[in-house]
Amino acid sequence: MISRRNIRVKVMQTLYTLASLEHGAQENKEVAARILNDKLEHVLDIFTVSVLYTLRVAQYAETDAAHRSSKYLPTAEDMNVNTGIAKNGFVLNMLENTSFIEKIKKDKLERFIDADWIKKIFQLSAKSDEYLRYISSKEHTPAEEKEIIQYVWEKQIIGNEGLLSYFTDELPGWEDDGELIIMLMQNFFKGSSRINFLNLLSGEKKNYAQELLLAVIEKEDYCVTLIEPKLTNWDKDRVALIDLLLLKMGVCEFLFFPTIPTKVTINEYIDIAKQYSTPQSGQFVNGVLDNILKDLVKENKIRKQERTNKS
Repeated sequence: MISRRNIRVKVMQTLYTLASLEHGAQENKEVAARILNDKLEHVLDIFTVSVLYTLRVAQYAETDAAHRSSKYLPTAEDMNVNTGIAKNGFVLNMLENTSFIEKIKKDKLERFIDADWIKKIFQLSAKSDEYLRYISSKEHTPAEEKEIIQYVWEKQIIGNEGLLSYFTDELPGWEDDGELIIMLMQNFFKGSSRINFLNLLSGEKKNYAQELLLAVIEKEDYCVTLIEPKLTNWDKDRVALIDLLLLKMGVCEFLFFPTIPTKVTINEYIDIAKQYSTPQSGQFVNGVLDNILKDLVKENKIRKQERTNKS
């Protein structure tokens, strides 16, 4: 589910963290690998919490029905609350997903679920045309069952500014990884049955993440010898740290990752620079990497091969 671009961002963030450590720690490969693994694992935590929030909103239909029926003077409507969304097939299948349940228990993720927000989001959802249309039907197709849960996530959770502000304040990592989590949730609704909540990365992508991180650490001095001559038109002391890290990562991909096309590398790091660094960073990274690549091609140092998977 996590793309190579997402991995590049996590490697960049890991290198940025390492830069703040004492010199010896910066070069410790075990420390670097642990930091990267922690960052990737934390993405999985927040993603799982996001799924859990959505399911808990659906399940609240039964809690709401119990509260209304226990009133001192319940109305006929109170005694006949539709709890169909809580028995939604998509919800029930997720609650039977052993990797999902194990992940929640293993990392105690229930602690991030706020009961008041679950109630608020359910009550808002229950007033929507989409929800009323859903409960008006006694039978639903699997697509319809997924659609109403996706609606709760996309319109009632992500569309609620107050809840997003709460996530930013109370859900560690949301501020940095919110956009990534939204992308993962989109993929989740496309094929939830294929997700292993205990392992978000394939073996190939795990290897790529670790190899890219270690390549930058091990080949840093060599990368610097290629980068510094290309900074003559730039104020070297004012070059953003993130930009320098992205340049080193790009150079390593040019030289040590034969299945990743050079064009893909340049485009990916331009986009990451635009998103995570300064307004001028995309142009800067583009110019420097392009100049370095031209020299490497002239020196016949680029060795690329075909690959079947996307980069």
